[in-house]
Amino acid sequence: MEFRDLALPAPAGIKPCDGQNGDCSHCGPLFRDRFPVLGRNLGGRPLVYLDNGATAQKPEAVIAAEARYYRENNANVHRGMHTLASEATDLYEGCRSRVARFLGVARPEQVVITRGTTSALNMVARGLAHRLRPGDEILVTEMEHHANLVPWIRVAKNEGLILRHLPVTDGGLLDLDRLGELLTSRTRVVALTHVSNVLGTINPVAEIAAAAHRRGALVVVDAAQSVGHLPVSLDALGADLLAFSAHKTYGPMGLGFLVGKPEVLEDLDPLESGGEMIETVTMDDATWAEVPHRLEAGTPNVGAAAAFTHALDLIDEVTIERLRTHEISLNAYAWERLSDLGSLKLFGPEDPVARGGLISFHDPSVHSHDMAQLLDARGVAVRAGHHCAQPLHRRLGVNATTRASFAMYNSHDDIDALVDAISYARSVFAI
Repeated sequence: MEFRDLALPAPAGIKPCDGQNGDCSHCGPLFRDRFPVLGRNLGGRPLVYLDNGATAQKPEAVIAAEARYYRENNANVHRGMHTLASEATDLYEGCRSRVARFLGVARPEQVVITRGTTSALNMVARGLAHRLRPGDEILVTEMEHHANLVPWIRVAKNEGLILRHLPVTDGGLLDLDRLGELLTSRTRVVALTHVSNVLGTINPVAEIAAAAHRRGALVVVDAAQSVGHLPVSLDALGADLLAFSAHKTYGPMGLGFLVGKPEVLEDLDPLESGGEMIETVTMDDATWAEVPHRLEAGTPNVGAAAAFTHALDLIDEVTIERLRTHEISLNAYAWERLSDLGSLKLFGPEDPVARGGLISFHDPSVHSHDMAQLLDARGVAVRAGHHCAQPLHRRLGVNATTRASFAMYNSHDDIDALVDAISYARSVFAI
């Protein structure tokens, strides 16, 4: 299968930059002046932030909105009879509705507000356990983040399930030739990432979901690296459940979402109990509230929810199509510049359209932790390690990689700074 079969096309009518034209409209940063932290200097050098796969920076509008909530509206949500409680509830439920519109789901009730992607995926794995029986099968992929692997490992051990793994090819793609073999009549859940946080690979989720549904399996998608970077729709992906985090999408930390089909959400057992998730309680029994509230125990992060709508407003202002084109340009230029260094091993598909906005690499002579520290000394922030994907790194034959990941405010100049900093790091080790 070729990359063009797997990749999300470049937006219609826009030709991705070939990395040769420094003043191309796709090469420069988008709305960089909206992000206050990017004005910092580190050691006398301007900050070059290339760690967006871990968390994106926050625009001023998001920062101001969260502070405004605590200054003007701070109260707990739901059931309060006073003005502040009503305002807080409106902000919180407004976030739910805004996420529903952003992902194109029909009803706000299809959006469960969580603490993040990890929280949402644990909610799914534990919440589906009641419908699984010993000998049932769960299919995951070899490129999963631990957040979409470890919960299934735990449930499989607890329930006597069989955990199967869709392997990764040498080219950094899922081995779809194995899919028919691994999907069986006992497959109950297929859990996979939309975009690999190590390889950048954009997986053909819709194709895999269609095959899974033919076997009667549910499809759970980790969209932490795709929402805010690619057009994402629950229906277009064919997903039954989809999880993502606000903080990777220019929003606050401590906030995430589980978006799903109503009948699937209804079938989830609550992971936590107490607070607003109940309907009635006696000394001996309890009944749960309707979805989504029965999946939202405890006091929520209202301030973050109030702020996140402004992050989505910014993405809509830029447009997801423009963001996608910008990241394709950055992918192409980064691959070319990093390849020119020689002896670096780059992972994932070379085609810039076949990947999300990130590139991981390995220098055989400089450990990734040393690389990251020396890059930081030149003002360049990247991520180093196994990126919560140890099985994938074993498959790649390395203990760790260095990852540069992109956002709207990055530019070709940032990639030039990255390459110069890598040359500096190599000089320290006299390479």
